Amino acid sequence: MPFTVTQLARACRLSRTAVLYYESAGLLQAPARTGANYRVYSAADVARLRQICAYRASGLTIADIRSILDSRSSNPADILRRRLAEIGAAIQRLREHQQAIARLLTPTTKLRNKKMTKQKWTEIMKNAGFTENDMRRWHAEFEKSAPEDHQEFLEYLHIPAEEVKTIRQWSKES
Repeated sequence: MPFTVTQLARACRLSRTAVLYYESAGLLQAPARTGANYRVYSAADVARLRQICAYRASGLTIADIRSILDSRSSNPADILRRRLAEIGAAIQRLREHQQAIARLLTPTTKLRNKKMTKQKWTEIMKNAGFTENDMRRWHAEFEKSAPEDHQEFLEYLHIPAEEVKTIRQWSKES
């Protein structure tokens, strides 16, 4: 039974454009043509296109698929094993990225558990030359530019909730 390009595409759950792309890439042979110059595909073309779809679903490149389908000398298993190794390497890289992100997030968690207090922070600021007015301006600027971070910072200093509320309020008013 002959297939038109649209029927072939539907049979393989592809777009018509994908079928034409595979034909232009040389994965499908140029089909026979009708007297009206319409493409006519065979059942063998359907089978070949289904193979192409299976290989594409496994992530093989067009060149790899062409090699498997057209070369009697290439061993499909070798190409598939190489692709499997590439996927394994990509997964390993993603795991390393995942671990790197986790490490970047860990200091935040560790920092929260440290015992920095309001008193220690105030002493550091005073030793750095900040006056009471300088510290108020610092809080006001922090509140204005990053209110959520300001809240988090005050909590990090283990300041009671009511005092945090008071500091943020006068920071807004400054």
